Parts: sequence; structure tokens; C-alpha cells
Amino acid sequence: MSRRPLPAGGALLSRGRRSPAGAGLRGGFSGGRPRGAGLTAGLAAVTARAAYAALSRHPPGGRRTWTRTNHRGEPVTLLEGPAAAGAAAAVSLIAPGMPARGRAALAVAGAGAALFGGYDDLRGSGARRGFRGHLAALAGGEVTTGAVKLAGIGGTGLAAAALLGGTRAGPGSGADLVVNAGLVAGGANLLNLFDLRPGRAIKVTLAAGTVLGAASPAGRLAAAPPVGAALAVLPEDLGERAMLGDAGANALGAMLGAAAAAALPRPARAAVLAVVIGLTAASEVVSFTGVIEHTPALRWLDMLGRRPAARPGAAQPGAAQAGAAQPGAAQSASEAPDGLVPARAGTDTR
Repeated sequence: MSRRPLPAGGALLSRGRRSPAGAGLRGGFSGGRPRGAGLTAGLAAVTARAAYAALSRHPPGGRRTWTRTNHRGEPVTLLEGPAAAGAAAAVSLIAPGMPARGRAALAVAGAGAALFGGYDDLRGSGARRGFRGHLAALAGGEVTTGAVKLAGIGGTGLAAAALLGGTRAGPGSGADLVVNAGLVAGGANLLNLFDLRPGRAIKVTLAAGTVLGAASPAGRLAAAPPVGAALAVLPEDLGERAMLGDAGANALGAMLGAAAAAALPRPARAAVLAVVIGLTAASEVVSFTGVIEHTPALRWLDMLGRRPAARPGAAQPGAAQAGAAQPGAAQSASEAPDGLVPARAGTDTR
């Protein structure tokens, strides 16, 4: 069999046909019909539930380490995030119908984002927020946890993009690497910006996964691990017993970005990245929560499955004690420690 290099701008499909320019990356997903998306999502869901139960029984460092106070003044746990992230990344490694490098890219994206997001969850103070806040801190010689997370997730995006094949020689390979790394890192940050109300980030995950699945069979297969894991912890999130935090939201967003990088053609990837960048930039000056609450359709979707909104100024029994037990607990677990979420009005808390 000939060992000639692939023609520039195209990738071989499962039956020897060549894809259109930019339609796929070496080490990503073949053009054959993927099987087992439902099985993969189900396995991720079961694994996430088992991981959450195990972590809840024996939380590393004790329960107090993972407890924050939500917008109602009630305690919630961050353990949902590591459970969902770990399950999605682990199942990606054994998902049927996916090539080895594609599985590795998804797992690296999820694990790396969860690691750096978890670091910010547990060590961040929330004193500096938003890209501008971290850049200002760096200019003054201060390295914030959010800056560490920003650099770490950026590196994670590059590693995942390299695994997908964006570094292979040929015209456009450098652009592929940049776009795919941007999708992973940008997806991680963007989903975290939505984790300000119960169930919101998970609903965005399910919506994004649905769009990817409709775009192509490969997209459906690649999105299955994060979608399955997110769906499994949705009841805990909607019930306001737990939340994704940075570890969970960053990981699921990074994996959705990796799925888009692996399954979409180059023009579609560039368009998705432009949307991600635009929304991220808008978040610096516009409250997503404010937009959602003033848009009836979005507000209905946002409230779907949730408890009724808390009355302004209403304090829940034990809220003061819960806040006193955890320094800085009056802030949102996603907004306060998250070095990438910009400061907003008090209504924009989890």
C-alpha cells in the first residue's frame, strides 16, 4: 500500500475517499458512521452518578472544603463538578467508534480544564475578576489563581489541538491548530460564564451537544461524554444541592470545544470560534443574567425545572451560619473564585 502523504487540505475518510478541504483533522473522527453515541452518553451518566455518590460520602479534604453559599444563602457543594468532569474524561478514553487520538484529545481537554478550574475553585479569592482584572494584576507583579487557570487552560487547548492533528505539515495546519486550541480554551471559559444560576450551564451544554449532534454523526459521538455526564448531575444542580463550579463548567466547555474541533469543517469551526470570542468579550460589559431575565423565552428556559426565584432580601434559615462557616461564602462559588468571570451586580450570583 502506498505511504504517500495526504494531499494538503484533505483527510482520508473511512473508505479511502478524501474529505473536502478542512473537513476533518488527522487523528480526529473518520467519515464513517459512528456508532454508540447513546451507549457512550449512558456510560458517562452512570459513571458521573457513581462518582458523585462516592465523592459525597468521602469528600477530599472534608465537606467544608467543597461547600459554598448560593444566591438563596443556602449551602451547596462543588463536588458535582469533579464528578461530571472526571466521568466525561474517563469515558472518552474508552468510547466506541472513536479513533485513539480523538479520544485522547477529548480526555486531555476535560481533565486539564477540570484540574485548573478546580485549583481556582479551591484557592481563588475572587479579588480579581475578568481578563482585565488578571492582566492588571500581572502588570503589577501579582499572579492570581485566575491567571494560572487562564494559562493552564490555554495550554490544555494547545495539547488537545495537537492531538487532533492540527500540527501536521501542510497549508492551513497552523490555522487549524490555533482555531482548535481556541475552541477548547474558549469553550471552557464561555460555559463557566453561564454557571451563575441552577442548571443554566448544564442546559447550555445540552443545547450545544444537540447542535453538534445535528451537524454530523461524528459530532454526536464526540459530544456524547460531556452531554451524558452533564445530564446525570442536572437534578442536583436544579435542586440547588450542588453546582458545577469552575472544575465542572470549564471541563464540560473544553470537551464541547474539542468535539467541535474534531467534527466540524474548517469554516464552521472558524464561525463557532468567532461566536465564542464575541460572547466572551460581551460578558466583560454585559450581564448574561440580565439579558436572560429580560428575554421571556430565555427566562422561561432558564427557569425550567428550577425552584421559584428567591425573593430579594429573603434570607433562608441557617444562611448566616453557612456563610460564617466558609470564608467568602456569601459570594457565588462560580463567580467569586472564578478568575475569569467579570464583576457584576449582586443579582448576578449563583
